[in-house]
Amino acid sequence: MPRILQADIDEVKSRTNIADIVGERVALKSAGVGSLKGLCPFHDEKSPSFHVRPQVGFYHCFGCGASGDVYSFLREMDHVSFTEAVERLAGRIGYSLHYEDGGAAPETSGRSRLYAANTAAGEFFRSQLLTPDAEAARAFLGQRGFDAGAAAHFGVGFAPRGWDGMLKALTAQGFTRDELSAAGLVSTGQRGVYDRFRGRVVWPIRDVTGQTIGFGARKLFDDDQGPKYLNTPETPIYKKAQVLYGLDLAKRDIARGDPRRVVVVEGYTDVMACHLAGVTTAIATCGTAFGTEHIKVLRRVMGDVSASGEVVFTFDGDEAGQKAALRAFSEDSRFTAQTFVAVAPDGLDPCDLRLQRGDAAVRGLIDMKVPMFEFAIDRKLAGFDLSTVEGQVGALRAAAPIVAEIRDELLRPGYERVLARRLGMDPTAVHAEVRRASRGGAASSRPEPVPTPDAGGDAPATRVRIADLPRTADVMLERDALMGVLQYGHRVDAALLGRALAEQFRHPGLEAVREAVASIEDRSRVGWATEAADAVREPYRGLAGELLMSPFPARDDEGAVASATDLCRRLILRSIDREKNELLGAVQRVPADSDGGRALRMRLRDLDIERLRFAES
Repeated sequence: MPRILQADIDEVKSRTNIADIVGERVALKSAGVGSLKGLCPFHDEKSPSFHVRPQVGFYHCFGCGASGDVYSFLREMDHVSFTEAVERLAGRIGYSLHYEDGGAAPETSGRSRLYAANTAAGEFFRSQLLTPDAEAARAFLGQRGFDAGAAAHFGVGFAPRGWDGMLKALTAQGFTRDELSAAGLVSTGQRGVYDRFRGRVVWPIRDVTGQTIGFGARKLFDDDQGPKYLNTPETPIYKKAQVLYGLDLAKRDIARGDPRRVVVVEGYTDVMACHLAGVTTAIATCGTAFGTEHIKVLRRVMGDVSASGEVVFTFDGDEAGQKAALRAFSEDSRFTAQTFVAVAPDGLDPCDLRLQRGDAAVRGLIDMKVPMFEFAIDRKLAGFDLSTVEGQVGALRAAAPIVAEIRDELLRPGYERVLARRLGMDPTAVHAEVRRASRGGAASSRPEPVPTPDAGGDAPATRVRIADLPRTADVMLERDALMGVLQYGHRVDAALLGRALAEQFRHPGLEAVREAVASIEDRSRVGWATEAADAVREPYRGLAGELLMSPFPARDDEGAVASATDLCRRLILRSIDREKNELLGAVQRVPADSDGGRALRMRLRDLDIERLRFAES
């Protein structure tokens, strides 16, 4: 494929706010002047260590060391090539790319073609919902309280009953059968290639950014021998364990909520019913149980909400649904948010509840929530006769493992007391049984140090962090100056900056960063700091990323520029003082009336003048 012109690559990056792109996946909040932070999308953590600086177009995680620009973020998150990342962002801002052969090239790269195929299929299905053949689909939606406006809002469509209607429509648009097969849109059998979805209501499944990555479909006709619900199979862009239906619509209200709340329901129509009833933070899994990968996705969207956040599960209370939820939350990577269960008194799901009792009943269902573990305890106790000693003992043995799953050391004693009251037993006996059922402490979620290749590229060397730097006056000056230069160097006087970077630094790691910064000729253009950080040799590249992303102490941008300028001036004064001290030692060893002596005194005079100029500026 032809290469994109570098000028276009730079232009797309300069027009793209990295915070907008990252913010679609991660809930970001202010972390000081010009900095945002959130939970890292590249490793699991409970406290945010992932920082984004929109001004320099760079991100860095102080936990796992991941760092880069907006292109590397997309490449890591979506597993796309560099070209695909540039093309995707260009399409987002409506910028026409040009290639080295002199013209604009069509989008033909692999994963992007899968996205494009799913988008085209979604448009096809939506158009088919308006045809006479889709009467059964429209009736299905209408019977569940969804009109044309609701269908359009959620992108619901209809897959015609024919053998290859979608296949013909998309191949006519230029998609190959191999591309449609890779996207999970067609299947292959004895009769050849045919549409995977036929005679069904179809819901588009989108990722958190709103791109269509697959479909869920429900059968409508009795002669359909397939399953009631059929989803897109696993593809390079569709991983059902990581997908949550409706999250693209819910994420904004999740992030804005106080408290931040997510409502987990069981199906597509339940999500629709909740949103239309005003519960706009509802989401659902897609053909799989709610698991730890889903938790990680939601935690990044919810952010570091601690105990103030809420996750509410609505299901019919059956054993399978309860076990799936408890299994997810027994993992070490569980939410820090509180978890609840909401079950309608007569077991209605949100869609049926809305049909029978209206929108207010759906909203009221969420208000009826009970804590997850309290619900699970009551479910376990329901199977025993608590009027007998044998029943009490059996119930204790059944419920104790649930309480033992509670890793919060403040919550667990409280639930031990709840269980003791339910059973009418001595709390000491309940505590002893819970201890026996306990599996032990949770594994530490603290990330391990990340080994990186050394300068020679052979044996691994420990990555150097800011925290590893000696706390001497010289090193702290070099550290703070590089931090200011990387973040605000484009606003510092170029001559002053060049003079400050001309002298070698004393710490080897900071010297490696200085060399890379000094090698950049134009420090006024967008992205220069990212380029400098990427150019730092290992094992110091991560240190450069930290310097670029660490909060720079200042009240505002103007104060930060003034501080960065002052730090550069202090580097120059240090350099002048060092040279002056060396010359004062040399002048004692050289005859005063010699040519060398006169040259030394002239240089000392020049240094005094230069020092006075920088000290007073």
